[in-house]
Amino acid sequence: MNSTVKDVMSTHVIAVRQSAPYKEMAAMLHEQRVSAFPVLDDDNKVVGVVSEADLLTKEALEGTVPRTLLSRQERVRKQVNALTAADLMTKPAVTIGPDEPVTRAARLMFDKRVKRLPVIRDDGKLIGILTRSDVLSVYSRPDAEIERQVTKDLILETFLCDPDRFTITVKDGVVTISGTPESSNVGFDIISAIRHMEGVVAVRDRLNYPHDSPYLHKTPR
Repeated sequence: MNSTVKDVMSTHVIAVRQSAPYKEMAAMLHEQRVSAFPVLDDDNKVVGVVSEADLLTKEALEGTVPRTLLSRQERVRKQVNALTAADLMTKPAVTIGPDEPVTRAARLMFDKRVKRLPVIRDDGKLIGILTRSDVLSVYSRPDAEIERQVTKDLILETFLCDPDRFTITVKDGVVTISGTPESSNVGFDIISAIRHMEGVVAVRDRLNYPHDSPYLHKTPR
């Protein structure tokens, strides 16, 4: 079973209110060793995120950016003149629900170019935080555990195949599988399922596919 966000997220979250002043947030970043804060409204709902990059914009540009440039870049102007989290924050925040798969969280982080995701309930209230390191933690899964899942859960119980028809090795998350599946379609499905297994870094397909299809095409290894 693949992990969900709630399995790997942290429930200890350092958050700030919209009224939090710049100086307080800068000090908290240093003291708490975090790189961003979810920003909450009075109902504990996530309304934005303040990152160290947001704070740095004010520090770096205040008093140095021409007024003509600031007038054209509303976001930069607000950050340079910001005094509170409400002024500095990026909104809306990119968030995720606790029951979403970790794979979706990874795609969301990549697509939105964010390093962390506030985890919220259906009502928008904050319940956790998910970082890139949390997402990558699924790759710490032991090789022996992956091998057992491929052999028992996948080949034997899902595809109802005889595991003795296959030789499976797992090293550093890379699965190598050889043998002869009952049909080419079964072989393709097994390879696809292994690729989507949690903790699998890559699959080396060494199967001998039966010639049971006139359109059989094997992806280069």
